[in-house]
Amino acid sequence: MSFDPFGSTATIVVFGASGDLAKKKTFPALFGLFREGHLSSDVKIIGYARSHLEEDDFKKRISANFKGGNPETVEQFLKLTSYISGPYDTDEGYQTLLKSIEDYEAANNVSTPERLFYLALPPSVFTTVASQLKKNVYSETGKTRIIVEKPFGHDLESSRQLQKDLSPLFTEEELYRIDHYLGKEMVKNLLVLRFGNELFNGVWNKNHIKSIQISFKEAFGTDGRGGYFDSIGIVRDVMQNHLLQVLTLLTMDRPVSFDPEAVRDEKVKILKAFDALDPEDILLGQYGKSEDGSKPGYLDDSTVPKDSKCVTYAALGIKIHNERWEGVPIVMRAGKALDESKVEIRIQFKPVARGMFKEIQRNELVIRVQPNESIYLKINSKIPGISTETSLTDLDLTYSTRYSKDFWIPEAYEALIRDCYLGNHSNFVRDDELDVSWKLFTPLLQYIESDKSPQPEVYAYGSKGPKGLREFLNKHDYIFADEGTYQWPLTTPKVKGKI
Repeated sequence: MSFDPFGSTATIVVFGASGDLAKKKTFPALFGLFREGHLSSDVKIIGYARSHLEEDDFKKRISANFKGGNPETVEQFLKLTSYISGPYDTDEGYQTLLKSIEDYEAANNVSTPERLFYLALPPSVFTTVASQLKKNVYSETGKTRIIVEKPFGHDLESSRQLQKDLSPLFTEEELYRIDHYLGKEMVKNLLVLRFGNELFNGVWNKNHIKSIQISFKEAFGTDGRGGYFDSIGIVRDVMQNHLLQVLTLLTMDRPVSFDPEAVRDEKVKILKAFDALDPEDILLGQYGKSEDGSKPGYLDDSTVPKDSKCVTYAALGIKIHNERWEGVPIVMRAGKALDESKVEIRIQFKPVARGMFKEIQRNELVIRVQPNESIYLKINSKIPGISTETSLTDLDLTYSTRYSKDFWIPEAYEALIRDCYLGNHSNFVRDDELDVSWKLFTPLLQYIESDKSPQPEVYAYGSKGPKGLREFLNKHDYIFADEGTYQWPLTTPKVKGKI
């Protein structure tokens, strides 16, 4: 149990409480914090939505996705929750909400209100709800924090309009733009891994690193949600936000401290050093049927236009022009309906001087974000015994084997909700960072979604992606280790595994 639970005599209101995001992510995250002792038993949690739900139905709905804990813990948490049904665009529901909050604060002798509003809502109602909150429920004498879910706009223009609408209502200090990838354990570990180890800090530059790639793979397709995905595409869905956030942490210079603004200053600085994304330096794909015909192609989805050119796979070449990264090729790639679900970072180092070695593999640092979080470093080692041959093996930190099963690693939403309540902006997106990222990606998105863009290459559902991927990665100086050179610990050195 934690000795620093937050939320004592605080109110947390989840808007969109009847929706999937709240049911699958927000409320389970709040329960996870409560289960681990990071959320006070005195907190007040209110779900607000337009749907008419009975209190018992609401509690059954949100508790269906809770993980861990015993029935008593679940019951204790549910006693903290209540539900209010009301419109988003008129005062009446917010007045009911205000009364519920004020009754709770009066009963607990709260002199300085603390109110956290989580908008698990589509962007189309962000401004409406934010305006009503400021008008009806904002605390002039206490602390108000508001969490806004992505997407933060559709392009640069819509993002700026959203900022223009929200900025008169809430200060940047009060706004928390949540990108859940910044709450993932391995992403949060990047700063410590890089700057807390001289071993890595000293070689984290163009003098030692040959190439970088960040990959995001999903083993499932759009599954009937193609109509929604068709207007978004894979670049807007995960690359402009999730993967770009990872890349900024991976490439930025060392902040002066862990102060949130110091970290975010460095992220903005590195983004400004990115070269414009080159439409000639991309690989685009769209998944078709699986090779055995058992899985449908993207265009087989009844909600998708039959002539859709929507991109379900993309690999982008990225260049950074500064002293640290000039000339280092970087690739971000992401796709749906692939052979596995996995997110990882691969940093490949330059080869050693030849001389005594005729053939030897490059060192490679691999950071697996999900699933089964791990960090492993591929190194060259002599094969045990009388042989003088070398083999590529690894130094392996896999969390599931290194840490005991009862060691709690918070899920992304758990970590970020806690950060928000404690006023830690480090893992949230700042307004100027958002603006620079949309400036970078909007021209590319306009090209991809125009008639000038080529037809995406069709790849089979369940495959590794477009057939041109290996050539694309080779062009960006990523070298695949020769088969038979990568070896896990074995009883005999004669049998070699594959990378």
